[in-house]
Amino acid sequence: MAASGRGLCKAAAASPFPAWRRAHSEARGGLKPEYDAVVIGAGHNGLVAAAYLQRLGVNTAIFETRHVIGGAAVTEEIIPEFKFSRASYLLSLLRPQIYTDLELKKHGLRLHLRNPHSFTPMLEEGAGGKVPRSLLLGTDMAENQKQIAQFSRKDAQAFPRYEEFMHCLALAIDPLLDVAPVDMAAFQRGSLLQRIRSLSTLKPLLKAGRILGAQLPRYYEVLTAPITKVLDQWFESEPLKATLATDAVIGAMTSPRTPGSGYVLLHHVMGGLEGTPGAWGYVQGGMGALSDAIARSATTHGASIFTEKTVAKVQVNSEGCVQGVVLEDGTEVRSKAVLSSTSPQITFLKLTPQEWLPEEFVERISQLDTRSPVTKINVAVDRLPSFLAAPNAPGGQPLPHHQCSIHLNCEDTLLLHQAFEDAMDGLPSHRPVIELCIPSSLDPTLAPAGCHVVSLFTQYTPYTLAGGKAWDEQERNAYADRVFDCIEAYAPGFKDSVVGRDILTPPDLERIFGLPGGNIFHCAMTLDQLYFARPVPLHSGYRCPLQGLYLCGSGAHPGPVEKV
Repeated sequence: MAASGRGLCKAAAASPFPAWRRAHSEARGGLKPEYDAVVIGAGHNGLVAAAYLQRLGVNTAIFETRHVIGGAAVTEEIIPEFKFSRASYLLSLLRPQIYTDLELKKHGLRLHLRNPHSFTPMLEEGAGGKVPRSLLLGTDMAENQKQIAQFSRKDAQAFPRYEEFMHCLALAIDPLLDVAPVDMAAFQRGSLLQRIRSLSTLKPLLKAGRILGAQLPRYYEVLTAPITKVLDQWFESEPLKATLATDAVIGAMTSPRTPGSGYVLLHHVMGGLEGTPGAWGYVQGGMGALSDAIARSATTHGASIFTEKTVAKVQVNSEGCVQGVVLEDGTEVRSKAVLSSTSPQITFLKLTPQEWLPEEFVERISQLDTRSPVTKINVAVDRLPSFLAAPNAPGGQPLPHHQCSIHLNCEDTLLLHQAFEDAMDGLPSHRPVIELCIPSSLDPTLAPAGCHVVSLFTQYTPYTLAGGKAWDEQERNAYADRVFDCIEAYAPGFKDSVVGRDILTPPDLERIFGLPGGNIFHCAMTLDQLYFARPVPLHSGYRCPLQGLYLCGSGAHPGPVEKV
């Protein structure tokens, strides 16, 4: 698990010493006793908050526990010469305004948009020597229909209408991501002036209602019904339904048959990159290059970033107002505002003095659903996988499907449900749902010539195994071997190509990246933990019960902006 900083340095091509690294070096002897604002955690969300504050002239310091910034959005050379986006691995939901306001392109951010973007190979015997079928989807609707028609001509005709239907819903919900949720507390307990001001938070909801119009009941069903019910109304072919359903369960301890799974799908289709709606892409140099670009934006304007500095406690004065933080080494740093990009659980249950928080609030935070099904496996290979459904070119160069999210064990929604049921019994899935990505197919700087880095986002794996058994090295490797056996069935020779691997189970993701329960969203993206109920009802948004303390991570509205 040991990591080297070389991967992140090389990823930041604009300078041999990234802005955050220079700032940290200069600040080591210059930690000030007081700042206008302190940000806990240098994950990408915390860095964004700091960059905006500093641009407004608010003198801001960011404290990060790890040796590297970025939180889950990091690039690490965990195998020599192979640079991995170790946790998050795709970008889409970064808000366009942030991209523009923070001048991320100027600060070195380069993206590789993927087209096509989804590849689902089949496990089937080819008749008459034919290769097995596969489903390849991209931005060309005519080509998409041709691909879908292999399985159902009816589905091929319905697909454009489905895409337009989902686009309309995303168009209505998308503006809600850029504004604070409706302030229910102000409506209920605020002064007359506060109530009048809070009326403005209703505008995005009213706008969404106008966009959806008479179709509102159908869209409501998407948000509340099992995604299988929604997809069954549109399509008949299982490969298409299962491929679409993966976005409804990705990163969530939920089945496609679980009510409300439709919102997770919507969350993953609402994004876009460089003006292309719904696009997902790879960051040049790995996800750490995104964090570095944000850090450059922040430090250029004067923000200070300190790595290997753990915040141990939020300080509160006798009047119940935040007055700074105490670091693990005992150093006190004064500040009138503290923003936490860590999870709500760490923020309120570990860092904040409990006597200053309402008892009911603490209880609700402790009850947040943080279950995660994810085990992330990073793999170094000496050649591209060659799929039975799409054999490699003679020269071994990347083909269009290699840049996609490659969905394995996803021929049928029943397979997804059965994999979920295994985890409910405390067992790793017998046939894990696998999303395989090869970012080096578009970004050759990540691996030596001819070699590649492979990201395996797999589920379902429970945090604690049946009988209360913990994940040890034997269990971890046994599960990874099972995943590799599944890939081998689709792409013979894959196991022989492996140079090394890094296995991150839910407890590993929690220990290394601070993700509670290994949950990439900090807490589940279920309807009872969204919008004005995120993280908990009556305490949604960013302000907390304690004056001067704010949330700025994935546990606050609107949730995450990358895929882990």
